[in-house]
Amino acid sequence: MKTPSKNSTVTDVTRLPSKSTYVIIGAGIHGLSTAYHLALQLKQRGRSGNEIVILDKSDIGGGASGIACGVIRNNYFQPAMRELMAHSVNVWEDDPANYHYHPVGYMQISSESMHEDIGTIYEQQKAIGYQSHFIEGEADCNRYMKDLFHDWQAGNITSVLHELPGGYANNTLALAGLAGKIRDLDVKIRTGVEVTSFTTDTGGSITSINTSAGSIGCDYCVIAPGPWARHMWQMLEMPETVSIKNPEDDSITEDVPMWVYWSLQEGTLGVDPGLQVTNDGQMPPVIHVDTDAPLHSDVDGRLITEDMWGIYYKPDFHFDGIQGGAAPFIVDKPADAVAVDPYGPRSPEFIVGPDFREHWVSALAHCQSRFSGTMPSYKTEPSGGLGAFTPDSFPIFDHVKDNAYLIADSNHGWKMIGVGKLVAEELMGSPTELLKPFRFSRYAEGKLHPVSNSPFPWS
Repeated sequence: MKTPSKNSTVTDVTRLPSKSTYVIIGAGIHGLSTAYHLALQLKQRGRSGNEIVILDKSDIGGGASGIACGVIRNNYFQPAMRELMAHSVNVWEDDPANYHYHPVGYMQISSESMHEDIGTIYEQQKAIGYQSHFIEGEADCNRYMKDLFHDWQAGNITSVLHELPGGYANNTLALAGLAGKIRDLDVKIRTGVEVTSFTTDTGGSITSINTSAGSIGCDYCVIAPGPWARHMWQMLEMPETVSIKNPEDDSITEDVPMWVYWSLQEGTLGVDPGLQVTNDGQMPPVIHVDTDAPLHSDVDGRLITEDMWGIYYKPDFHFDGIQGGAAPFIVDKPADAVAVDPYGPRSPEFIVGPDFREHWVSALAHCQSRFSGTMPSYKTEPSGGLGAFTPDSFPIFDHVKDNAYLIADSNHGWKMIGVGKLVAEELMGSPTELLKPFRFSRYAEGKLHPVSNSPFPWS
């Protein structure tokens, strides 16, 4: 992962207009995508993108989007997530050059405890026309993987779901490309502007947004805060806890914390990215392995874990290495005790350390022998960040005021570029079925997403 570089083409970073029709808070993947597609909608109606202002307290990609590994996949156990991801993959494919999108595909490689779940995903991918191959049984899976990588050696693998669409996008380059498309549509980007509060009328609608650079009135506000979702939630005077209805017996669980934080684990192995190619010399799919095989250290052979573990990885020539990550871990603190700032690699606390390095590189070597002995090449610069997760670890896309729309992605963010397009359609008066399963009301109504057996909280 890399921290985003400053975008030197963004000018007039602090001066705000007195009012804008649309104000978007957050210049990450969701804020930028919403601004772009909203500007297109306005242009179709004979209006202009200059009705839109984007505010960000740091810079473009100053949050989770700026450190994202950039993986794009459809591999979700939840039907609503799967359909939304298929839509998002289509958006990535609309402009692969500007989005720096690499359609190399994605592979979910799993042990037996996930076999049934992955089979369900495959069947439902077929039902929506999302092209993938499904391989079952340890011998056939091993043969399929060795046909791609001669040194494949991961243990306890009984299913492989090979998604042919998807892949990855270089995060900083993709954000810069999207920002360029926005500027071409006259959208204003104001960085270095921190939102401090909202002013509302007697009906609760937002009349102005108060910032470190003054106040700006708005007709409509879109809030795409990434890791700062809880912070904005508080500003909007939304509840700190939520009651959740169990759809199986209609029982109610009271006082569930609305937000928890997970520490994200990603990093880069500083080897030639050309080390990770297929047997025929082609760029490989993104590899994601979830297995219950014992994991041993590639340094001294000691047992690291006998529990279920998962990693993902890909070669990335832009960042000159093998990028990837492992399952995040929950922050063992109440949400109000977690300091989101400084974010990412600048944080003194929520960054990955030596334990992740040994775990991840040993896991790479467990999967492919070409990575054995590469521990000294791990890039030791700080990496990682925080994700703000909802009670069920799935996003909230919803109106939180009459004229305010919240995009709280629960750290599913990067791959979901298509959410911005759908939100823009909703702002123009066309509600979409793809976003309905992600309303805040699902907790009270018991309309919850099914849970898989993956070690990742978002699968």
